[in-house]
Amino acid sequence: MKKSRDKHLPLGEAGRGLSIIKIGGNVIENKQELTKFLSLFVKLDGNKILVHGGGKLATQLATRLGIESKMVEGRRITDAETLKIITMVYAGLTNKNIVAQLQTNNCNAIGLSGADGDTIQAHKRPVKEIDYGFAGDVDGVNSQTISKLLEADFIPVFCAMTHDGNGQLLNTNADTIAAEVAIHMSSLYETTLYYCFEKKGVLKDINDENSVIRQIDNRKYTILLNDGVIADGMIPKIDNCFYAVERGVEKVCIGHHSMLDSKNELFTTITL
Repeated sequence: MKKSRDKHLPLGEAGRGLSIIKIGGNVIENKQELTKFLSLFVKLDGNKILVHGGGKLATQLATRLGIESKMVEGRRITDAETLKIITMVYAGLTNKNIVAQLQTNNCNAIGLSGADGDTIQAHKRPVKEIDYGFAGDVDGVNSQTISKLLEADFIPVFCAMTHDGNGQLLNTNADTIAAEVAIHMSSLYETTLYYCFEKKGVLKDINDENSVIRQIDNRKYTILLNDGVIADGMIPKIDNCFYAVERGVEKVCIGHHSMLDSKNELFTTITL
C-alpha cells in the first residue's frame, strides 16, 4: 500500500459527510427486507457507501455443489474451493443484485471488491491454532480512490472480499471491512458507520425488543459487561464499534435497518 493514500483534506472540501452502512444476510436473503432497506438507503443525505456480506447464500450454493462448509467459532474456513464459491456469491450474485436494484432507484451504484481499484488490501491470516485458509486481515484502504468515486457521484457497494496485492483474493469479514473503510475515510469526511442487524439495537432485556440502550460510551460499556447485559456474540460487535470510534469515526450506530429512517430514534449509538 502506498503511504500517501490517507492525506488529510479539509472537511469542507471533502463533502457534507459520509455514511457507511453494513448489512448482513438477514436483509440480503429476504427480498422484502432488502427492498425496504434500499428504499431507506437511497434517501440518506450526503455521500454513502454500502458494505455487505452473504455467508448464508454461499453456504447454500456450496451444499448444492457438494462442497462442505466448515465453520470454527462462527468463522468460515476458506479453502480453495470455498473461495471460488464466495467469489461467485459475494462479488457476483449478491453484489450485482444489490447494484441493479439501486439503479432502479436512480442511485448510481458501482459494485466493488477490495481488488477493484486496489481499494482494500489485506494479508492472508497467519496460521496459529486454526488455519482459516484464504481469510484476509485488512492492511490498508485506498481512501483517495474511494473519494474520487464519491466525488463522481458513484455509490460504492463493497462485498466482503479483499486482495493481497499479489493476485490472491481473500475472504474478509464484512464488519471489519466496514470499520476499516470508515476509519480510513474519516480523514476526508465526517463519517458515521451503521451496523444493521436483526435487533433494534443493544437490548437491556433480551426478551424485550424495545428495551434499546440508546447510547453507550466506554464507561457504560464496562458497567454493561460487568452486569452481563452485553455478553456472548454481542461483545465482538460492540468491540468493533469502539475500534472504529477510537480511530476517528464520528459515531457508530447499531440496530435494525429501519434506523436509517430519520423519524426512527430507537437504535444504539456508540461514542467515546
